[in-house]
Amino acid sequence: MMKYITNTTDFHIEEDTVISLGKFDGIHRGHELLLEHFSDATKKNLAKVIFTFDVPPRQNVSQLEAKVLTTNEEKMHVFEKNGIDYLVECPFTPQIMCMEPEDFIEKIVRQLHVKCMVVGEDFRFGHKRRGDYRMLQAYQNQYGYEVIVIEKRKEDGRDISSTFVREEIAAGHIEKANRLLGYQYFVTGMVKHGNQIGRTLGIPTINQIPPKEKLLPPNGVYVTETVIEGKRYKGITNVGCKPTIAGEHPIGVETHLLDFWEDVYEKAVVVEFLSRVRDELQFSSIDALKEQMKRDIAYVREWFAAHTTASKHD
Repeated sequence: MMKYITNTTDFHIEEDTVISLGKFDGIHRGHELLLEHFSDATKKNLAKVIFTFDVPPRQNVSQLEAKVLTTNEEKMHVFEKNGIDYLVECPFTPQIMCMEPEDFIEKIVRQLHVKCMVVGEDFRFGHKRRGDYRMLQAYQNQYGYEVIVIEKRKEDGRDISSTFVREEIAAGHIEKANRLLGYQYFVTGMVKHGNQIGRTLGIPTINQIPPKEKLLPPNGVYVTETVIEGKRYKGITNVGCKPTIAGEHPIGVETHLLDFWEDVYEKAVVVEFLSRVRDELQFSSIDALKEQMKRDIAYVREWFAAHTTASKHD
């Protein structure tokens, strides 16, 4: 089981390690290249370590709210599935933010017993982002570690990055975002009680209210698959504020599972987005909403009949 180290800058690992450092938001196909170089770690008897920060550094530096592709909880889920031994989530304190890169190298190597670092060619660290892979290479003989530098993986002539993925999600381009990620974009969370409108219409739904920092696709209706206790269910999901229903509603993720009637309240589920169906609409009546939902469900059944999917979250 992966060990999770958080809420401390006094982190320590006693065994020798191979480490990759970065924000790891989205854990996309570019990150996969980094993780592939961990494959020899077992042969060298090195523990596999991911080092990241508990909030995106850009959020503290710019004071801007930073929407994330993967929450901290979701990162834990994905990294454990990828066979990582330790996830170190360092608090981005003022001391860490102002630490000179040379001091950061010494801290990381000594406290985490680093024998190999795997980083992207654009990796930056330390005060004013002065440190880079060349600085890591300059100190490798002094501290006794190896540096492996990974070139950026590209799509459509552009570097695959979290920013690229975030732009596609925000634009509602789900299929493109999923190609960049290498898996289906997902939202995790507990199923909460809603207003039961779907159930009264004979179209029951499960409801999630994602953390405010989670980036959601634009309000609308999507083809989705939902993983509940390791089982996969086809469905249709609305992201939005329920404009047809009276009253104010927080932005939520509301999913109808095809041919599924079990009670899953308070269970943790993963909803994966496969394709966008339409924008969120406001209807003149509940009956009009019900008729549209029936049309949407028929569309989704046809979509699944024509497509097959793959996932990392089973």
